[in-house]
Amino acid sequence: MGRISFSCLPASWHFSLSPLVLPRVPLPSFKQLLFFGLLVGLLGLIYLLLVTGKGQDKDIHLHLARVTDVEATDTSNHNLNYGLVVDCGSSGSRVFVYCWPRHNGNPHDLLDIRQMRDQHRKPVVMKIKPGISALSKTPEKASDYIHPLLSFAAQHIPKHKHQETPLYILCTAGMRVLPDAQQEALLEDLRTDIPVGFNFLFSDSHVEVISGKQEGVYAWIGINFVLGKFNHVDSERDAVVEVQVPGGDQQEALVRTRTAGVLDMGGVSTQIAYEVPKTEEVAKHLLAEFNLGCDAHRTEHVYRVYVSTFLGFGGNAARQRYEESIVMNTLTKNKLLGQHVGETGESPLLDPCLPSDLQDEVGPATQKLHLLGTGDFDHCRQLLQPFLNHTNETHSSLNGIYQPPIYYPNSQFYGFSEFYYCTEDVLRMGGDFNSSKYASAAKSYCATQWRTLKERFDSGLYASHADVHRLKYQCFKSAWMYEVFHTGFSFPTDYKNLRTALLVYDKEVQWTLGAILYRTRFLPLRDIQQESLKGVHSHWRHSFSFVNNHYLFLACFLVVLLSILLYLLRLRRIHSCTTQRCTPSTVEWLEEGLRSHPLPITL
Repeated sequence: MGRISFSCLPASWHFSLSPLVLPRVPLPSFKQLLFFGLLVGLLGLIYLLLVTGKGQDKDIHLHLARVTDVEATDTSNHNLNYGLVVDCGSSGSRVFVYCWPRHNGNPHDLLDIRQMRDQHRKPVVMKIKPGISALSKTPEKASDYIHPLLSFAAQHIPKHKHQETPLYILCTAGMRVLPDAQQEALLEDLRTDIPVGFNFLFSDSHVEVISGKQEGVYAWIGINFVLGKFNHVDSERDAVVEVQVPGGDQQEALVRTRTAGVLDMGGVSTQIAYEVPKTEEVAKHLLAEFNLGCDAHRTEHVYRVYVSTFLGFGGNAARQRYEESIVMNTLTKNKLLGQHVGETGESPLLDPCLPSDLQDEVGPATQKLHLLGTGDFDHCRQLLQPFLNHTNETHSSLNGIYQPPIYYPNSQFYGFSEFYYCTEDVLRMGGDFNSSKYASAAKSYCATQWRTLKERFDSGLYASHADVHRLKYQCFKSAWMYEVFHTGFSFPTDYKNLRTALLVYDKEVQWTLGAILYRTRFLPLRDIQQESLKGVHSHWRHSFSFVNNHYLFLACFLVVLLSILLYLLRLRRIHSCTTQRCTPSTVEWLEEGLRSHPLPITL
């Protein structure tokens, strides 16, 4: 029976162990070792892919941001900042409360601004009626009119944060139609009285009447911010575009994430806004150039956005213009030819833009015109084309306004308001827009008997917020939206990158988000300066953090794995030599220096 002898200094300490008294530890076979190594290597590879997959990591962070965006705002967080925007519209005013954490100190990143949510996870927003323009004759009441909105916001923001919370009061369409003297009287009352009643960060420049162009730019900023288009992180999943930055010193074009264009058709007006990546000769009143970054010397967040608003081209305004036209033309024709078309229900004027067999009356009370729908979608489109005021000039848009060229294969647009209602409320086709399918569905709807449409409506087959007014004028609005998109804005009929939407990531995006993002763009400078003062050690620690140095971690992991495998192979060799009768030459390395007489010890 073989023995294993061990010798240690001093020489008086000797003992030997018999293989029979050693516990038999099962050692893995070579195949098992190989399988174990491959498994661990595969896990390491998966780790590497997860950590280095910046595009996927970005998507994960965006998803987490969307999840936390609907959680109640933690007002006990002292690092949280707040901001207020009051939207003084034509029909009413609303206050929006926004919040954002401390800037991360990276000059490439923007503030992470989100809408504040109360303890019930509801957005902190309040609306009052009528619009502030109703006080044009009594401007001294403007501050009293705004007071309930600011009191509401003050209750949700921690009191110790009031003095550092910026407040912006921005007035839109309702105020634009007032004379300059009346506008200034209202604004002056706000500038004078608001600092007396509230301790918000407020100055004279924080209250103004913004133009339609500014409102369109703010809407474009807000939507692209929520979509993550300003996060210039390399990702194979994100489309990119070459941009010639105005005023930039670099000779080559800047490659960054492609932004999304915005189409918005309301009841009165239609608006289009999109980035112009290449240098184009565009009139200054149609183009907005701005820098969203906090450093004016950096050009990565410089954008050139084409914005144009077309009054009278909204869905309801277009229908009104159409009705006025057919009334005037029919009455003139009747007078010249001695006819009585449309004067009674027995001899109605046929209208291809109304559903089949739908009877309607239009015109003033003294000149009522009776209509009968024929539901001819294609004929309706032809009748609407003159109302676009589109010219045959190259790159012309609605009303003959110049429109910079769009590279359609590498573009993306979102359609809001009527673009969504026309596709979803009745046709149930909201989302990715397919022109041929949309036209086919619209034709079918227009040709359907009004009685059948009414039965479907009563059965609840259409969207919950669809009403009888939508049913009556869906045929007209479908044709109008189609013509505005394809003829007015010149999008090809095979364009695949339009998405109609009501919400972005399950929330309504207001232009006020873009407004506060733009107006607070210099706030990160304070945090960036603090980051720069942390010193070299802080920079070293950040640069060699675990996440950023996954390659170093993986290398160490592989070295440890290789050491374990070599150790197990050597242990297996020892085990095989002790269980088999090895020749002395086989175990020379083991019995070297063990020549003294061992002292038997029984365990």
